[in-house]
Amino acid sequence: MEKVNMDSLVTVLAEIENLGFTSQFEINGKTMVSLKTDNHYMPDQIKIVHFYRFEGESNPEDSSIMYAIETHDKEKGTLVDGYGIASDSATTDFICKVNDIHK
Repeated sequence: MEKVNMDSLVTVLAEIENLGFTSQFEINGKTMVSLKTDNHYMPDQIKIVHFYRFEGESNPEDSSIMYAIETHDKEKGTLVDGYGIASDSATTDFICKVNDIHK
């Protein structure tokens, strides 16, 4: 496999999609919802397979984190959030409740 420079969110998203992580997730209240299937998941129903953090080039508020997630029913996708002061509190709270996190 050719080595890919994983320095931008767009580059990593493209590579992750090639690995089958084709759904996009968002946090909706206390659950994570798939924008592809409309399935809702609790923190104990997902596994964070990998995560990637990106620094803003000129502005720390541009920092973000992308999670590669697999659900208990084998749906695979990504969840993107701001990082640090740019993070969404609902997303941060949800991720803090996930026990199965890998890097």
